[in-house]
Amino acid sequence: MPAVTVDNILTLPRVEAPALTAVDRPVRAVTTAPTGYEGEGFPVHRAFAGVDMAALDPFIHMDQIGEVNYAPGEPKGTAWHPHRGFETVTYMIDGILEHQDSNGGGGSIGGGDTQWMTAGGGVLHIEAPPEHLVMSGGLFHGMQLWVNLPRSSKMVAPRYQDITGSKIALLSSQDGGALIRVIAGEIAGHQGPGSTYTPIALSHTTVAPGASLTLPWNPDFNALVYVMAGRGTVGTERRPVHSGQTVVFGKGDTITIAGADTQDQRSESLEVFILGGKPLREPVAMAGPFVMNTKAEVIEAFEDFQAGRLGSIPASH
Repeated sequence: MPAVTVDNILTLPRVEAPALTAVDRPVRAVTTAPTGYEGEGFPVHRAFAGVDMAALDPFIHMDQIGEVNYAPGEPKGTAWHPHRGFETVTYMIDGILEHQDSNGGGGSIGGGDTQWMTAGGGVLHIEAPPEHLVMSGGLFHGMQLWVNLPRSSKMVAPRYQDITGSKIALLSSQDGGALIRVIAGEIAGHQGPGSTYTPIALSHTTVAPGASLTLPWNPDFNALVYVMAGRGTVGTERRPVHSGQTVVFGKGDTITIAGADTQDQRSESLEVFILGGKPLREPVAMAGPFVMNTKAEVIEAFEDFQAGRLGSIPASH
């Protein structure tokens, strides 16, 4: 799991120790993601399956893509499809994914890179591995998150952000046992490069075996942790977690995560996706690729797509 690493973690800015009055967030629920298939048939883990939508707000959906080692000719992506009313965040750990959309956005992302697409009022897009990786095969692993847009921003103009791994903020825990990669929002006083309409914080964090991390977390945000690989514990209650599980935390000022002393054969460390945001507390109506506030708006989105008002596939395709 390469993503973004450093030669000497102790040279990074360190997360300050929590205040004595800080309240560590309790663990409210732990769920295990079922497997499924997306797009043209690539395997995913449905990270939010079984989690109360109220606990997810402002997030809508999240998949762990893979981890899968493709044989030559097997890598798959998606066909052209529409979106409206939210943002898609695709973070690649292994492999390469190319993006193109009807708004002119696009790029290629590899290990540690992020594609951030604001669908807003509507866009068509496609995501697929490049031709040379389809021919060679290889390891593919990543995350895709859907971030809801507030009612006031549902119909903003689409935009695309290509966030390379070199742009993200890197932090260390006090003892150097955890590497925090800040992709978006503010964590421990450090700002990630992702620009968001909805106030959120997003990080890929690696916790070494036997190490513990207590991370300050905005008390106005909810707090979720998804285990991408490895084993460990969460909360001061040290509740055990493993790969493919989602943790929902209660209210408080900090999040505590620890790596198990002994990891499984596939993982050297505990790898977690940490995310949270300020709940929108708005009605959600969604169907397929559209996330709106009312059923009438979803129907309108389908009608607009069918009428070609969400854009057209570029001539090169």
